[in-house]
Amino acid sequence: MNVPGVGDRTCVSGAELFARYAYPPNELGYCGPGEPAALLEAAVEGGQDSLLAHLARQFEGAWPYLELIAGCNDVADPLDRRVVEAYWIGNELTRRVPPSILAASLDERFSRRAGTRFPPLIAAAWNGGVAQHNFHVFAVYPWLGLLRAGHSSVPLDVLDQCRIRWGEVVALSGDLVTVASRGLELVGSQLLLGDERVEVVRRGVEGVGFVDHLAVGDAVALHWDWVCERLSGRALRRLQAATLDNLRAVNSLGACPPAAAFERA
Repeated sequence: MNVPGVGDRTCVSGAELFARYAYPPNELGYCGPGEPAALLEAAVEGGQDSLLAHLARQFEGAWPYLELIAGCNDVADPLDRRVVEAYWIGNELTRRVPPSILAASLDERFSRRAGTRFPPLIAAAWNGGVAQHNFHVFAVYPWLGLLRAGHSSVPLDVLDQCRIRWGEVVALSGDLVTVASRGLELVGSQLLLGDERVEVVRRGVEGVGFVDHLAVGDAVALHWDWVCERLSGRALRRLQAATLDNLRAVNSLGACPPAAAFERA
C-alpha cells in the first residue's frame, strides 16, 4: 500500500475529522441528527467547527466514547483531534482508558436497556476490548441491535459495513473507488477477518467528498460505503491493532459468543 506521511493527516480539525466518519451512517439515518446535508457541507468546506460540535453532540452512540477517552486522558475537548482519532482509528489515548472505566460506562449507558444481554458487553471490556468504534460495533450492536434501524438482531453484513475498516485503492472512476479489503466472516462461534475481497465505495457525490488526489495503492479508511480518509502507515497499523484486539475480546466470550447474536440463514 502507498501510505502518506503524518502531514497528510493533520490538515483538518478534530470536528471535521469526526464528521468525515460520522456522515456515512448519518446519511443512512442510523445515528445522529437529521441533517446529513449540513454535516457533509460543514465537513467538506471547513471552518465550521462550532456547527460541527453542535451536530456531534447529537450522535448518542459516539459522543459518550469521545467524552470517556477525553476524560481518561485529561483532554478538555472531546473533539480534540487526538481524541477523535482515538475513537475512530485507535491510538495511545485509546489504550489509556482502563477496562474498569470502560465497563462502568457501558453499565451506565446500556445495562437497563440490554437486560439479560448485558453481561457480554461487560465481559468484552474486561477481556481486552479497547474504546475504539469497532468495540461498539462488535460488542454492543450484536446485543442491542441498530437502535434507530429497529433490528432485533444484526446481520453480519451490517456489522461489516458499520465497523471502520481499511482497504487499498485498486481503481478510480469519478466518485467511485474500487478497494481491496478484508470482510468479516463468522466461522463457528468466532468473528474473524476473511480473505481479501474487492468492493466499490464512494469518495464523493458529484465531486464533493472527503479525500482528494487518491491514487492506486493508497491505504484508506472506510465506513459504510464511503472513503473517510487516507491513512498513514502508523494510522493503518493502529486501526488494524484495535480491530484485532476487539475481535479477540468478543471471541473470548464463552457463554455468549458472537454467533449467538446474528441472524443465520
